[in-house]
Amino acid sequence: MIHGPGNKGNLNLLYKVVSKSIPWPLGAFDNRRSFTSIDNLCFVIDRFISENSRPGVYHIADDEPLSTNELIKVICETMGRKARIWSLPQKLMNGVAWIGGLLHLPLNQERLRKLTENYVVSNAKIKEALGIEHMPVTAKEGLRRTVKAFQK
Repeated sequence: MIHGPGNKGNLNLLYKVVSKSIPWPLGAFDNRRSFTSIDNLCFVIDRFISENSRPGVYHIADDEPLSTNELIKVICETMGRKARIWSLPQKLMNGVAWIGGLLHLPLNQERLRKLTENYVVSNAKIKEALGIEHMPVTAKEGLRRTVKAFQK
């Protein structure tokens, strides 16, 4: 997921839920996700253009994957609030999602899968091509910048 000021995707939706102090009921699920801040994306594009880098297929991602629970904590910390994460049993939430699918509710099995699955990519190849050890912006710092932009 690429994020930054003006983001209109799922991160914006999650921010709206968290900003309304609605508890996150999926704390029992431990997933990892790769994110990409717009700052890191711009850095990579600039370096590829200016240094005439080797062509290829690359994954662009911040160095640290985060769980959805960590993401919510970063959003709340940036807003100066305490994270409200509930660790309801996974079986219970799977049952709720199954019922949600039958009743066409917002939380269904497909949405639960998307919210709780892992999606981690390696950025090692692109860092090697650029001759860097770390991306310039950490995942948490990039997310803080995005949340601050949401707040404006």
